[in-house]
Amino acid sequence: MVSHSELRKLFCSADAVCFDVDSTVIREEGIDELAKFCGVEDAVSEMELVSRLQERNVQVFLISGGFRSIVEHVASKLNIPPTNVFANRLKFYFNGEYAGFDEMQPTAESGGKGKVIKLLKEKFHFKKIVMIGDGATDMEACPPADVFIGFGGNVIRQQVKDNSEWYITDFVELLGELEE
Repeated sequence: MVSHSELRKLFCSADAVCFDVDSTVIREEGIDELAKFCGVEDAVSEMELVSRLQERNVQVFLISGGFRSIVEHVASKLNIPPTNVFANRLKFYFNGEYAGFDEMQPTAESGGKGKVIKLLKEKFHFKKIVMIGDGATDMEACPPADVFIGFGGNVIRQQVKDNSEWYITDFVELLGELEE
């Protein structure tokens, strides 16, 4: 088990930080809530953390089991490039009818968030990646993530709270770590 002090040092020296989207970066969970969420200014106001990380030249990624077309709206508000978004792609027939989702995306399968982090380490040679999220699939991404920070600022999932070595309910705590 890693000490809380060591976890903080790892966070502050990370090459990349990956955020879950539903109930972490945004308050809502689920397709219906996300669909009406395309104007994301209010729910991401606390995401000053993303700006601070980017100022420190830390790569920031959004990894979601949700749909890319919606997650990209969130990313654009946070100045995260589309290349740093990993989410499921919707498919449509030529007549516009829904045809399903792209099953080839790593986020479309079990353990997908961990597969994305493994891919990021291989592609960019990141030494330290932090995963921040509210759910079990986020927690399962560590390893290959080096640190998992459980987030309960929008919804508290007891399993995540009980099993996270570092659990926060407000991004202000992480901002404080970057200030020290």
